[in-house]
Amino acid sequence: MEYFYPYKEQKGYRDIIKAKDMMKYVGAGLLTLDANESYSSKSGEMEIVLVILSGKVCVQVDDISFENLGERKDVFSGRATAVYIPKDSSYKVVEAQGSQVEIAVLSSTAERKFMPFVIKPDEVMVNHRGMPGYRREVHDIIVENGEGKVDKIIVGETFSYPGEWSSYPSHKHDKFEPSYETEMEEIYLFKVKPREGFGVQVMYNDDYSLRNAYIIKDNDAVAIPEGYHPVAAAPGFKLYYLWVMAGSSGRKLTPRDDSKLVSNMLL
Repeated sequence: MEYFYPYKEQKGYRDIIKAKDMMKYVGAGLLTLDANESYSSKSGEMEIVLVILSGKVCVQVDDISFENLGERKDVFSGRATAVYIPKDSSYKVVEAQGSQVEIAVLSSTAERKFMPFVIKPDEVMVNHRGMPGYRREVHDIIVENGEGKVDKIIVGETFSYPGEWSSYPSHKHDKFEPSYETEMEEIYLFKVKPREGFGVQVMYNDDYSLRNAYIIKDNDAVAIPEGYHPVAAAPGFKLYYLWVMAGSSGRKLTPRDDSKLVSNMLL
């Protein structure tokens, strides 16, 4: 099974990890538009969240229009703007300020259809998590605020500080054990600042039949269908990852920490 997806430059839209291909529930793609360009598509059986990584756009979902969306020049310069597109919908994205725009197209299988809506930057919930060595800033884009408004999809961003770990202590969410763990697939899309830097994605499970590590560069992606999945940023470089999750047992994430790791940490 493929877990690591190195960046491949391509104009317009490209699938990075296609839902219902190697993942059951979630998918991710990247849309790049030059000045005044547009892109049209249909959601089909998927619900979609467009996360504007840079630039400004107008988005039309069926007969509903959202104008002049996007307030940041890159992911490190502010909170996100996002658009929710329900299943069985047509949508169009138009570049709106005469420069290039980059948008993550995140998807999840969906059974119910809701109304489209926008998440503005001031609606993104910011959380500061961790301790020295694994501090990070987590932005919830569509998490608890999505209850009753989306079917399965969960979306957010994590900003790792230079030289620190995130998604740590190691946790997983690949089994359905009520009150202890929720089954949810996840995808990470990465950015590195400055771009010459790197991070490291670690993936493993309890018996180490999964035991992988990847050097992460700007715009790489990782699929996480199973296992623990901590991330490290190289000293001197900021590391960002956009995450999308969905699973079979609701939208409440219940991660299970690596108990062997936690009980032996020198705190």
